[in-house]
Amino acid sequence: MGDTQDWAAEPGAAERARSVLAAAWSCGVTADGAREEYVGAHSVTEDGGVLLDVPEDSALVAAALCAPRGEPSAVLEFADVAPVPVRQRIRARLWLAGWFAPADGPLLFRPTRAVLRQPSGALLVDLDEYAAARPDPLATAEARLLTHLADAHPDAVERLTRLVRPESLHAATRVTPLAVDRHGLTLRIERTRAHGDVRLPFHTPADDVSQLTERMHALLAQAIAGACPRALGPVRRMKSQGGNGA
Repeated sequence: MGDTQDWAAEPGAAERARSVLAAAWSCGVTADGAREEYVGAHSVTEDGGVLLDVPEDSALVAAALCAPRGEPSAVLEFADVAPVPVRQRIRARLWLAGWFAPADGPLLFRPTRAVLRQPSGALLVDLDEYAAARPDPLATAEARLLTHLADAHPDAVERLTRLVRPESLHAATRVTPLAVDRHGLTLRIERTRAHGDVRLPFHTPADDVSQLTERMHALLAQAIAGACPRALGPVRRMKSQGGNGA
């Protein structure tokens, strides 16, 4: 898949957790045996605390007032959902266990445990690293960037498959951009009954959208210069039929 890199080409667990938190729009909260779902109701403090705007009659308010301070009183769950329709759209889940601090306005949630589950498995995130980490600089723009790439530039996606090993494309029916961060682009390769993901690392990290544009152009230039075109007839046929593989 092109030149190998001598730097870490993936975000660490703490950065990944903070990115999931920054981009998530909904939040599931389990407290005092009950679960509540909130949409567009949370924000994040600089050190990774969660501010949750809930109704005054919410069970969470009682949990915040009654739980012993410093003891876990709730679990917050956030899902990282792929913006482009694919099989198994949940790319990761983040669970934060901790306690609510009563405050004027939104409830402040302080995590005492953070667990990140990805397809590779579950990881316990170090809380000091979590508090010090920052979200990937592309996290909040990723959905817009990926949907634009998939919808407006399918030719570019197909061109990028020239950087993928031929055996990874065997029996492929659809190739879709699955994720992007400052370190690289991930493609989802779907087959009739299975799928796999391939990561294309950037030559250097991208710290903003303008740098991402340059990194993508570099990948496309590498694809054009370093590989022969590959036939992806099944991919084109699925698109012409309007299928999205979701």
